[in-house]
Amino acid sequence: MNKAALADKVHGVLGGTKADAERAVEAVIDGIVEGLKSGSEVSIAGLGIFEAKMRAARTGRNPRTGESIQIPAMRVPKFRAAKALKDAVK
Repeated sequence: MNKAALADKVHGVLGGTKADAERAVEAVIDGIVEGLKSGSEVSIAGLGIFEAKMRAARTGRNPRTGESIQIPAMRVPKFRAAKALKDAVK
């Protein structure tokens, strides 16, 4: 399911216009991104927790040349699924 299909699902459940449903989906995604940018956890009951974790610096390898390169530490998004979501997917 992509963002457009999710907006269609929201439109089917809530009614209103399709544009309103698309804006609602976009607002939720923007809220999650803004929360992660600020360093906060974003917890949605029954779905899970989005968080930004630090990935340590490491040495990588350029696959074309075989040259070693240093990859800097960076924040990466992580998602932990809630038990309700795990049970629903089983």
